[in-house]
Amino acid sequence: MAAPPSSPELPWRTRIQLSIISKFNDASRRRDGTVNRRLLRFFESVIRTPANSNPIKGVWTSDITIDSSRNLWFRLFVPTQFTGRGDSQLPVVVFFHGGGFVYLSPDVKSYDIVCRRFACKFPAVVVSVNYRLAPEHRYPAQYEDGFDVLKFLVGEKSLLPENADLSRCFLAGDSAGANLAHHVAKRACESKFKDIKIIGLMAIQPFFGGEERTEAEIELAGVDLLVSVSRTDWMWNAFMPEGEGMNRDHEVINVSGKNAANISVLDFPATLVVVAGFDSLKDWQRRYYEWLKNNGKEAYLVEYPNMIHAFYVFPELPESGHLISQLRDFIHNQCQKIN
Repeated sequence: MAAPPSSPELPWRTRIQLSIISKFNDASRRRDGTVNRRLLRFFESVIRTPANSNPIKGVWTSDITIDSSRNLWFRLFVPTQFTGRGDSQLPVVVFFHGGGFVYLSPDVKSYDIVCRRFACKFPAVVVSVNYRLAPEHRYPAQYEDGFDVLKFLVGEKSLLPENADLSRCFLAGDSAGANLAHHVAKRACESKFKDIKIIGLMAIQPFFGGEERTEAEIELAGVDLLVSVSRTDWMWNAFMPEGEGMNRDHEVINVSGKNAANISVLDFPATLVVVAGFDSLKDWQRRYYEWLKNNGKEAYLVEYPNMIHAFYVFPELPESGHLISQLRDFIHNQCQKIN
């Protein structure tokens, strides 16, 4: 039996993209805990893409503002094959992008492409959320924005296609976005919405952590091409407000740790957790999955042993397409339970 690779086997194209992203992100972080947004705007201006009402690969998009004072908006992705067909009710996927709560937005090209693929392949109406970023806006601003999106969708149903079915709503996100999706799902359960039903959560390599250094964080130091202890520590410091108890064992970071919330009493949605072998966050993600199971919740674990953090945003990787198929099947199976 062949030994597992000691480093991820990736195309040069992917490695070059990862190197560029890492260098710009590292260069943008200042020692005083602030971010050089001017540098980031210069970089992101090259990779931003506008919404387009003309279908691209079978999906049209539009940007909808919720609250301009806090730059809260979302990009709506609608598959044209089902537009205007009242007999084809589509699930709604509310998606939160990654970036350590500090970087990126729905109009960055990689996320525009990902959500376009989601809308077409699932198929579903996808709502990709632009939430406030740290350190300019610290916790709980991001969670408030996420929850307010759900309230907006309930109150402004007319802005969605007629066949968007809010009784079959899924929350999804990758990295920090998966952390955000989890906590928005928890708050939605506590609020007991009547006009929207969250039946599934897709946590793609969620960004969790703690004061402890896990085995993966130690072993993958220098191997993980995107995530490192120094980077995540900086991001958590940028995300959390200063104050007593505001360390990495806070329940919003170490979600399954000693300060974890009690979700056993909640009607928490079925959750799919995605883990990659060369992601230094994988131990925290597996603990999350086990925590869900131990609390009596329906949870599924999908692992990609030879992949890296954020692998699925690189369409040249076969595993990216495979994951989208796994997410599609999860959505289909959960929808079948309520049909």
